[in-house]
Amino acid sequence: MGEIVDSLRLAQPSVSKHLRVLLEVGLVDVRRDGRRMLYRTNAEAIRPLHEWTETFERYWRHQLSRVKERAERKSHSPNDAGTDSNGRRKHDFDRNKN
Repeated sequence: MGEIVDSLRLAQPSVSKHLRVLLEVGLVDVRRDGRRMLYRTNAEAIRPLHEWTETFERYWRHQLSRVKERAERKSHSPNDAGTDSNGRRKHDFDRNKN
C-alpha cells in the first residue's frame, strides 16, 4: 500500500478506505506478505465494468470525430467575414430587430 500512497500522493487512510471498498466489491484481491498487504486487480471482476464503459467510449469518440470534422470544414471554407454559420450577414439580423 505504501507504493500506492507514494505514487498517488494521497494520505494512507484515504488509500486504505478506497482499497477496502474495492476489496468489498471484488475488484481487487489482497494477500498478506509479512506486515505488508499486497493488492492485485481482479481482471475477471473488472471486465464487465470495462465492457460497459466501452459503450460510452464509442459514443464520445464518434461525437468528438463529428466536432473535429465540422471544425476542419469550417477552417477550410472561405472565411466570409460578417456571416454566421448559415451564410447570413450580421446586418441581416439587425434589420429584423426593428
